Amino acid sequence: MTLSAAASGQVTKSAAQIYDEFFVPALFGEWAGRLCDAAGIAGDCRVLDVACGTGATTREAAMRVGDTGRIIGLDCNDDMLAVARSRAPDIEWTEGTAEALPFESDTFDVILCQFGLMFFEDEAKALGEMVRVLRPGGRIALSVWDDVANSAGYAAMIELIDEMFGREAADALRAPFVLGDKHRFMALLETAGLGDAAVTTVSGSARFPSIREWVRMDVRGWTLADMIDDSGFEDLVIAAQDRLSHFAAKDGAVRFPAPAHVAVWTENGSWRNSAV
Repeated sequence: MTLSAAASGQVTKSAAQIYDEFFVPALFGEWAGRLCDAAGIAGDCRVLDVACGTGATTREAAMRVGDTGRIIGLDCNDDMLAVARSRAPDIEWTEGTAEALPFESDTFDVILCQFGLMFFEDEAKALGEMVRVLRPGGRIALSVWDDVANSAGYAAMIELIDEMFGREAADALRAPFVLGDKHRFMALLETAGLGDAAVTTVSGSARFPSIREWVRMDVRGWTLADMIDDSGFEDLVIAAQDRLSHFAAKDGAVRFPAPAHVAVWTENGSWRNSAV
């Protein structure tokens, strides 16, 4: 079954630019180093970043492998890759799907996938492809968002959008959290042959300069861009400033918990409990 653009996290060109400029530092920036730490990336490593988006994690990995390693960022969204190329033209960027990785078997020492697994049409097949292109003794490091109930800001925003714009729009914002149930996540890993992965739930934070900017990033920097027009956007800002004001500090800045599950698996079945 083909996923909708919202469920698969596919954004437009303008949304990709907003995503990179604002969403990455607000939500994703802190995780790039953590995932690379968990994967144990060092010089000489051959690394593949699956569902790389605009390349935040890819760029972090590139700094760690240096001139002696190799890093490739892969994504199915050319608009995301266009932004990634503009940010780091020296990195190798490849368009492709996780379910059919365009690489030979036993190619990479490390495979990363930061907050991408939940958007794949066939999650187990994508994991199988990661295993196929991994070298013996190599590592796969994955991160997925924890249950939305543990991220109170997003739970409240989803509820508000559901009330104002309906379930389809709310589901677009629910999509990143579909693997948040840790038992479901671990069952998926088991199905794909990664059942002995080390899975850790790690604290994190979402940070936005204001409630207006929070709404702008969720609407204009995500798949909601095609679901909520300018008038609806302004209505949502007003409603959010009223209903979600308790997430803002006195200076207007917004911050709330955004935890994630991090899984690390090695090809020979042994795993090490890396600090993240």
